[in-house]
Amino acid sequence: MTSTDSSLTSNGATSTGATGPEPGPGTLRPTRQRTAVTEALTRVDDFRSAQEIHEMLSDAGEKVGLATVYRTLAALSEAGVVDVLRTEDGESLYRRCVAEHHHHHLVCRTCGATVEIEGPAVEAWAAAVAREHGYADISHELELFGTCRACATG
Repeated sequence: MTSTDSSLTSNGATSTGATGPEPGPGTLRPTRQRTAVTEALTRVDDFRSAQEIHEMLSDAGEKVGLATVYRTLAALSEAGVVDVLRTEDGESLYRRCVAEHHHHHLVCRTCGATVEIEGPAVEAWAAAVAREHGYADISHELELFGTCRACATG
């Protein structure tokens, strides 16, 4: 499930949180392109578009095509290595996932700074709602959007 509040970020972004450990050797074959994309994501803390990541790679002298960047980001997202935010116009923004377990995000509308947060009350609520309606094997994602301290004071 994805948040749908249209005023969520300056991009109008909603988010899906990737969770899980870094893929093992049998999960994603390490390629030069995957390594380059992953390393580019480790150099930034905020969400970036595939085009921005492609530009970062080009500026660093990496020869990786834009289509390859998109495919790589999709694979990394599926493997739980990156978090994905979706903008109102459908663009996906990516950020390296730091947590290796289920988590939520607090995202600054202004600068995109993101904090990975725990939400035990949300987990309990989601489980109770599922039980109440007879659902099993549920999942959920929660992103909170606001203005970080630096943007609020600056």
